[in-house]
Amino acid sequence: MESLRIGMFSWESLHAIRVGGVAPHVSELSESLAEAGHEVHVFTRMGEHSSYDEINGVHYQRVSHDQWGRITDQMEHMCNAMYDRFFAVEALFGRFDVLHGHDWHPVRALNRLKIYNDREYVLTYHSTEWGRNGNKHAEWPEAREIEHWEWSGGYESRKVIVTSQHLKDEVQSIYHVPESKITIIPNGIFPDKVKKDVDPVAVKGTLGIPATSPVALFIGRMSYQKGVDLLVEAVPAVLAQHPETHFIFIGEGEMRAHCQWLAEKNGVTHACHFLGYAPDDLFCTWLNASDLVVVPSRNEPFGIVVLEAWDAEKPVIGTDAVQLIENFKDGILAYKRPESIAWCINYALGDLAKTSLLGITGKERIKHTYNWKQVAKDMCNAYKSVI
Repeated sequence: MESLRIGMFSWESLHAIRVGGVAPHVSELSESLAEAGHEVHVFTRMGEHSSYDEINGVHYQRVSHDQWGRITDQMEHMCNAMYDRFFAVEALFGRFDVLHGHDWHPVRALNRLKIYNDREYVLTYHSTEWGRNGNKHAEWPEAREIEHWEWSGGYESRKVIVTSQHLKDEVQSIYHVPESKITIIPNGIFPDKVKKDVDPVAVKGTLGIPATSPVALFIGRMSYQKGVDLLVEAVPAVLAQHPETHFIFIGEGEMRAHCQWLAEKNGVTHACHFLGYAPDDLFCTWLNASDLVVVPSRNEPFGIVVLEAWDAEKPVIGTDAVQLIENFKDGILAYKRPESIAWCINYALGDLAKTSLLGITGKERIKHTYNWKQVAKDMCNAYKSVI
């Protein structure tokens, strides 16, 4: 395919304001597209950065905007700033061939570009408000507004991208997006992005964990959607069979205090270590030092943490919401109940040498399917269908 000029629209990226899993998706996809010969501009928030940078071949067009009001008010201001910046960038670089938005946040800017300037766009759903609220519609006004923005993006966009069959079903059920409009393109990871050599004994020692104790790791938002409370509730049943096990929790969120209370209530605080937010280096260190990774989500649109675990060749215990896992081939699936999660962890700990082979199988899936080079190729094919 000939070189394209691509405009990415996202409220977060790795090289501006980073919030969650959309940031690495946007930046790493953009880098892979640039490496393939395309010109990529990421329209995103400025934060403490400059208004423009070129990083790893990608042009970052950062906008400042008013911060007052609710989240939907703030995103309205961001969209206005993106809309204005778009034409300034086109005046310098030339007309864009493809516009690609990520989640609901930039939808108003893209809709204005379509309605007033006759520009079609592609929209990726990384999740839905329904899913983020634990598979239910929230009652507060902002959630209703966000759902309207999500519906509007699905309706106005020329092409919808989702990262999994699970998310495709969710988007079609909630927003009635036509089958013909949706394409599934998964997340990716750069092979060996998180894999590194560490001394597990030394890493465990930083928290006073004995050298021979197995470590189960949770990484993610401490929220109802991510099911972290289900994992904490599973800890007593794991310790009953494997009393030497320790659990590391990396991440912040509204359920952290509740989970710490659960650990205290169940008498397992000695085995639960809540580290809060961790910078990338510490996150990678614990990922490589752990024996297994647990993804106890109630709703999981894709599960980038699964790819990160596989990249480090770690076995993954996930709930049946994590459809990326093939049960007993590259991970183990539990029901969304503490007793089921505990059973799976105990099964894995019963023969860690055998269980570790699941992570190695997952690494092979990254090499062949879930790498950014392949994802960028698939994305270009999707772009071609709307040009």
